[in-house]
Amino acid sequence: METPTVFILCGGKSSRMQSEKGLVLFQEKPFIEHIIRAILPITDQIKLITASKEYDYLPYQKIPDVIAEKGPLGGIYTALSHSETEFNLILSCDIPLISTELLQELISKHTEEAGITVFASESRIHPLIGIYSKKVLSIIKEAVDSNELKMMDLLAKVPHQIVNIEESENFHLTNINSADELNDLNINLS
Repeated sequence: METPTVFILCGGKSSRMQSEKGLVLFQEKPFIEHIIRAILPITDQIKLITASKEYDYLPYQKIPDVIAEKGPLGGIYTALSHSETEFNLILSCDIPLISTELLQELISKHTEEAGITVFASESRIHPLIGIYSKKVLSIIKEAVDSNELKMMDLLAKVPHQIVNIEESENFHLTNINSADELNDLNINLS
């Protein structure tokens, strides 16, 4: 597979975190910097889906949502609309524990037949850590236009592939949505 373009979804209101989620500090660095550190051994083709000026300190292209207020699916639609590669690694901005190894595993296991490839354990699926093919753009546009914004509904409509992981690996894919979750993460790592 060609090296994918990486899009980090930085949008969202983040009502539970009460601040720009990708810039929340974890181990003295913003979440987004942890994620970028995991990506850089794979590619430097990184773009941020955001309209926020708060990310301007980073040297990556920022792209505002094509259609505002459509959640993560709207962000993925924006990413694929602006992508010049067939395969794209889409990541949410709230996964500070993601590792290069897990991203490489996802990329290496993706098959061209799959429109989307994501991780899943017995207890959960991680649709915002995935390989998304440009060929699913029209299906996503249809979903966004008709306000069908649930990620699991999209997966049901698209030929997709699941990369199975152990329950213990969910920890590295955890998205941190609130101050309490961040506090729990700090406690678990100390």
